[in-house]
Amino acid sequence: MTQSQTLAATSLQTGHVGLNVTDIEKSLPFYREVFGFDIAAEGKDDHQRWAFLARDGKLVITLWRQSDSSFSTATAGLHHLSFQVDSQDDVRAVEAVLRERGADFAYEGVVAHGEGAGSGGIYFADPDGIRLEIYAPTGAEEAPAPSGAAPTCGFF
Repeated sequence: MTQSQTLAATSLQTGHVGLNVTDIEKSLPFYREVFGFDIAAEGKDDHQRWAFLARDGKLVITLWRQSDSSFSTATAGLHHLSFQVDSQDDVRAVEAVLRERGADFAYEGVVAHGEGAGSGGIYFADPDGIRLEIYAPTGAEEAPAPSGAAPTCGFF
């Protein structure tokens, strides 16, 4: 597609994100407790376990039990999945839930997206090691930026 060509659709936005998981019995409670998702639909067949997770009636995440190993940062594919919230208070509320669950954090507490950036959040892993981020667009001006000039969300 050249720059002079345009997308045939007049509107484009991210729909839902599908994630492969190894154990839906671990992943489903994690995503429901941490993100407040509701189960919109679920497949319970032993050979085809899956769950559609929604928020406010909108499908956000689909979980598919079809992996036999945890997330690898060494292969092409998903780098991380990010969710925006309204405020740093919201970020810290999610952080508290994650700490109660014993989540694996990439950094200690809220970090800025870059030196002097107002946006920032927390970086952590789900039960399969999939890298996740919760951030707010403002309020992190005083937070450290562990990657210096590089985007914090890029090299963790």
